[in-house]
Amino acid sequence: MTKKQRVLFICTGNTARSQMAQALLEKYAGDKYEVTSAGLEPGTLNPLTVQALEEAGLSTDHLEAKGTTPLLKEHFNYVITVCDRAEQNCPIFPHALYRESWPFEDPAAATGTEEERLAAFRRVRDQIDEQVQSWVASKA
Repeated sequence: MTKKQRVLFICTGNTARSQMAQALLEKYAGDKYEVTSAGLEPGTLNPLTVQALEEAGLSTDHLEAKGTTPLLKEHFNYVITVCDRAEQNCPIFPHALYRESWPFEDPAAATGTEEERLAAFRRVRDQIDEQVQSWVASKA
């Protein structure tokens, strides 16, 4: 049996984009990749992240915001930042083989009614979904 490749998604707070990327990669290729996510300044998982993922049929029970520091000594095949701030401030993961940047807008910065804010989370979720599917296809 082949060992799964390890992927780490990083964003600033680990409350939205990196969590979405983790859940989506697990959906499409969880049999090939061990996936985790972390934040430079971890916060609390955004309820609208949970709602947007669950609307897409994705499990969120295992998702929790966590920091990057405990992961610095771990081995990853891919470290992927999903926002510009994380890309600019990402620590060096000395045991990572590849580093990529997929900058997405921050849905948590959306303003307006709850429905308008949820629409921003859905839009970013769908953009990440497309990116993840494309990435998985490129690795096949």
